[in-house]
Amino acid sequence: MTDQLSIGVLGCGPIAQLTHFESTAKARNTRLYALCDRAPDLVERMAAVHQPETTYAEFDDMLCDDKVDAVIIACADQFHVPLSIRALEAGKHVLVEKPMGVTVAECQTLCDAVERSGLTLQVGHMKRFDPGIAFARDFIAEEMGQLMALKAWYCDSTYRYTMTDNLQPLPLHSADAYKPAGDPKADKRQYFMLTHGSHLIDMTRFLAGPLTRVRARRKEMFGAYSWFVEVEFANGAQGHLDLTVAVRMDYFEGFQIYGEHGSAVGKIYLPWFLKSADVECFSTKDAQYHRPLGADAHFYRRQLEAFADTVLTNTRQTGATAEDGLAAMQAMVAINRSVESGEWVALKDASGSV
Repeated sequence: MTDQLSIGVLGCGPIAQLTHFESTAKARNTRLYALCDRAPDLVERMAAVHQPETTYAEFDDMLCDDKVDAVIIACADQFHVPLSIRALEAGKHVLVEKPMGVTVAECQTLCDAVERSGLTLQVGHMKRFDPGIAFARDFIAEEMGQLMALKAWYCDSTYRYTMTDNLQPLPLHSADAYKPAGDPKADKRQYFMLTHGSHLIDMTRFLAGPLTRVRARRKEMFGAYSWFVEVEFANGAQGHLDLTVAVRMDYFEGFQIYGEHGSAVGKIYLPWFLKSADVECFSTKDAQYHRPLGADAHFYRRQLEAFADTVLTNTRQTGATAEDGLAAMQAMVAINRSVESGEWVALKDASGSV
């Protein structure tokens, strides 16, 4: 290994166009070596812009290239697990977009494959690399003492595409893009939970630790979906989660955490602004609030740099592991099982799909 990780990106769709190509170019320790997609028009246009050293139409051909150290899996959720396993079996490290998979069983299968391979797999839960959220996590671990309660919310807005369409370049699409059978976005309950719920669950676990069981309700009105979730943590704390898509107001995401020696409050911005969360942590140690600036908030680049550091220097993995991806899927499945039964559901008993 050199001081740069040679990356191959699988998928030239919107998520790669809006995050991964730029992150690979801007990261201090990576280079975009190859890109791969079955849509020749996307490959041609993305290669012209981002100038990788080579391109591929077939994933297996890219995996056979000895110059590829690691791959970014940036395609449909339904393909994440099988393609990640193929990459690991080819000896490549993997950064896979969230959610890690779509069923508990396949996520467990991927965890087993990672264990066998001895390679690094990181799940793209980029909010862990928001400087404000990371600051709160460190404060909780180092100064808060015993954790009592957490409230966290992820409320997407009806106006989010008005904002993101202004922020982002227009993504390019192709009629030749390879897609899963049917329309995965048609089932809004499943799509919203996988797309948005995975963020809320992982952030909750990142801040407060493993979840043990949940009890949830869901309300559907005027085209909006809302989950209210009671949570119990392994450390004895209690929690409440609010996942609502979409609220008739501005984008609304954040948390409040109460502990033995302080508290943490955070307001999180629409991720495409690349703006650090506004976080204030109060400590009884000095009776003062502590607030980070978080000037570098390109969390997509920061997560890629952390992934590359893990591979290049064999340092401790700071991004979401395969086990974190599995735990998030178990929580999402448990939430939906609880909605159906009205009862508490333990994450260890969760199986199936969302």
